[in-house]
Amino acid sequence: MKKLVVLTLLLIGAVSPAQEILTLQESYELAEKNYPLGSQIQLLEEKAAREQEVIQKDYLPKFNINAKASYQSDVTEIPIDLGGQSIETVDKDQYRATLDVEQLIFNGGAINSRSSLKDLELQSQAQQVRVSLYQIKKRINRYYFGALQLREQISLLESKENALGGRVKELESQVKYGTALPASENVIKAEILKIKQQKEEAESQLHTVLKSLSAYIARPVDISTVLELPEQEILIEAPGARPEIEWFNLREEELDQNKEILAKSLYPNIYGFAQGGYGKPGYNFLDNSFQDFYMVGVKMNWNVFDWGKVKEQQKSLDISKDMINAERETFNFNNNIELEEALIRIDQLQKTLLQDNEIIALRENIAESSNSQLKNGIITPSEYLTEFNNLYEAKINQQLHKVELEMAKADYRIIKGNKENKLR
Repeated sequence: MKKLVVLTLLLIGAVSPAQEILTLQESYELAEKNYPLGSQIQLLEEKAAREQEVIQKDYLPKFNINAKASYQSDVTEIPIDLGGQSIETVDKDQYRATLDVEQLIFNGGAINSRSSLKDLELQSQAQQVRVSLYQIKKRINRYYFGALQLREQISLLESKENALGGRVKELESQVKYGTALPASENVIKAEILKIKQQKEEAESQLHTVLKSLSAYIARPVDISTVLELPEQEILIEAPGARPEIEWFNLREEELDQNKEILAKSLYPNIYGFAQGGYGKPGYNFLDNSFQDFYMVGVKMNWNVFDWGKVKEQQKSLDISKDMINAERETFNFNNNIELEEALIRIDQLQKTLLQDNEIIALRENIAESSNSQLKNGIITPSEYLTEFNNLYEAKINQQLHKVELEMAKADYRIIKGNKENKLR
């Protein structure tokens, strides 16, 4: 018998679908992972890898094949008589084919600097994408906590509906035995219909909010999904880690690297070279036959005077750094104002919740007294409903304020960018 019971319970557990749980932190992570903009980071990395390959190829030797055939109107002649022997004159038709090889030996580290700049550009562009993705968290807060508020509202409306249903039955019994006026229960029945309308409207709004949340996280979210109300600790003194700050820093590093590249453009470039060829004439212009030839050597290019062009370009980059500093200061100024406003909101909601407890305690006493008066025929159903609605309005407000407080904390965490403010 026991085995049969255990088997039955196991079958029921296997058939009954487990409720899916979704946390706020999971919503953040899924939204960043699945938002279309997120794919740009991988594309940027692939693009930067290709560009790095191009830069590194500047270390490889360069090969050039040259060929030329020409005919000229005149050639150099040497009018010297060497005892009846003359020096052969070069033909006017000439031919040459060469292979030229050039290998970079020294350029002041310009290639390494360009490679480092490409890395910084990638980091900066990827960080700019992360800045945009970070803003999605605010939208997730609106949908996630909005859904929690609507669920609390629906739950309390259902509780209110059930409580009034009990009052209707009591009034119907009183009318039956003549202790209440006929149709007294209709007042409460009308209120129940009104509650049903409010619940249907809230359910419709909840469906819309969950649909939007589902679209952002690319995961099904419906009425059956359990959304956990996070418990959050706010660490005011902890340092912030907004992605915008890192983006400003990377942009400054980019400019510094550009200044370094400009400075290295003033260094000499030293190359090793080799040339091998075949033609008529060769290097010996006095030999009028086809011959092969070659040359090896080292050469240097050095722009020793650039008319102050590099200095002016570096000054322009310094101005760009000043502009970035102005952006950073503006961001910090606005961010600090947002933080102050968020803290004020948190403090106000905490005080409101303390007052909610007092209000509910008083409303419960009043509603209990009104219920007793209704049963004894001292007050009308309409008068009872006034106090009953006041009680449930206070309860709804309390639940909404609880959710609003956690949303305000979540907003503070996003504004602060504080990694130590973990969700629990």
